[in-house]
Amino acid sequence: MAKYNLLLPRMGESVSEATIVKWTKEVGDSIEIDETILEIATDKVDSDIPSPVAGKLVEQLFQNDEIAQVGDVIAILEVEGEIGSAPATEESTQGIEYEADNQYSIKEELFDTPISETASIPGLEMVSEDQVISNDQSSEDEPVKNERFFSPLVKSIALEEGISIDELQNVKGSGLEGRVTKQDIIKYISERSKGETKAQVEPKEEKKVDAGTPALSHALESTKSGTFTDSGDEIIEMDRMRRLISDHMLNSVKTSAHVSSFVEADVTNVVNWRNKNKDVFLKREGTKITFTPIFIEAIAKAIRDFPMINISVNGTQIIKKKNINIGMAAALPNGNLIVPVIKNADQLNLAGISKSVNDLAQRARANKLKPDEVQDGTFTLTNIGSFGNIMGTPIINQPQVAILAVGSIIKKPAVIETEYGDMIGIRHKMYLSLSYDHRVVDGALGGMFLRRIADYLEEWDINRIV
Repeated sequence: MAKYNLLLPRMGESVSEATIVKWTKEVGDSIEIDETILEIATDKVDSDIPSPVAGKLVEQLFQNDEIAQVGDVIAILEVEGEIGSAPATEESTQGIEYEADNQYSIKEELFDTPISETASIPGLEMVSEDQVISNDQSSEDEPVKNERFFSPLVKSIALEEGISIDELQNVKGSGLEGRVTKQDIIKYISERSKGETKAQVEPKEEKKVDAGTPALSHALESTKSGTFTDSGDEIIEMDRMRRLISDHMLNSVKTSAHVSSFVEADVTNVVNWRNKNKDVFLKREGTKITFTPIFIEAIAKAIRDFPMINISVNGTQIIKKKNINIGMAAALPNGNLIVPVIKNADQLNLAGISKSVNDLAQRARANKLKPDEVQDGTFTLTNIGSFGNIMGTPIINQPQVAILAVGSIIKKPAVIETEYGDMIGIRHKMYLSLSYDHRVVDGALGGMFLRRIADYLEEWDINRIV
């Protein structure tokens, strides 16, 4: 039997690491080709990792909630045939070998001195795989030396440069949750050689909680062993996705100068056209036609008319986007939110937009989106009307500069201008609200853009061919 190194695969250009969420296979389990082994989460989306080979899982090299870099070995499988591994970049595997005795070893050709000499650096002795991976685990009789998780690559670079594990603990990380990346350790080494490492280390500080009143202090104590305070309040810890959403929204409020504009649109023609054609559309295209694709088509047309809405900001630079990629906010069954993106929406016809919308929405709810499918959006649509809301002021989805909220479509009495004079009739009306970044989008541009979307909806051709 041979050993197969399962690596964390590439998941998009801007994704370099992922958090291990859950192992769906345990050590000793048999695995078929393309069968899911574990679930991971990036800052973009959650994904399943399937096995490219059939075999048996013999080792899990990362525990739940630990972070792996793209290219890291995350599991060892026992397979028939020759020893193999999933494709890896040179950057992710250089200097690391996984050997049959379950120890990480450093390739000697990377060092000027023999392994036996370099391995004696305090705190970086050769240790077994479970010690390397589970830095937070130790016996009760021994002090915990490794308080943070470091990838094998970072450890090998530290060993090569003579950096002890205690010194490594103080290196400031730029990765997710403060993890030290390859770039961080290289930068630290460069600054260290110049004697400028003070800016790169963070002294450990004991966290203190000011409990305030005795009652609050007692309430805090009660939360340590349970999920309720003495007064009966339930303590619910945010899950990972909710924490990411929270950080993203706070960052947006701190970054952009939010302004909102509103219009009311008469969408009677849209409603009547959809009611007349939805069965024909379903039969011909094999997918339902909802209002969302119609809104997206109108947005894409308006963006082509006002391209300075399709921008992002980098300091004092305005980046005008070539592609029109429209994200649509989708509520998940667990109450969280995700924004899959319809790429090049202006180049799709209504059927193409409908198929993309329905496919992305279904896979979002089933947690089957790929990281690339929630990236590179240039404008976002959120349909608050699906929850019975008539209008809202959404927060901009950074680094975009505008987001549109569409409210409920409601029947209202309205004045209708005819050749015989004004009349009162029943019309389908809805509010559109646009939040935009006043740093780069003024009221004139924001207002005209919003009005243009409403115009496209109001001027919908009731005789349009499906």
